[in-house]
Amino acid sequence: MLFIVSWSISPERRNSAIERFLKTGAVPPAGVTMLGRWHAVGRMTGFGVAEASDITQIQKWVLDWSDLMNMEVYPALTDEQAAPLLAAALGQH
Repeated sequence: MLFIVSWSISPERRNSAIERFLKTGAVPPAGVTMLGRWHAVGRMTGFGVAEASDITQIQKWVLDWSDLMNMEVYPALTDEQAAPLLAAALGQH
């Protein structure tokens, strides 16, 4: 299953978050594959797309970083997965 993971870091936690990122590479736990990660220019925010078959590993990842940042996680669909659902919603089976 795909997940969109967004984060924001408060100014007072910025340096601690940078240090941990540089030390660990912010590698997700086993069972979570990072497909891509993007950082906003001029802000301490960003998002990534990850894949996991066990949602508890996504929760572990959030807990690993929740002392330094706010993270939001959303299940996601690809265009190929979403298109039939959208067509059905318009009655275009």
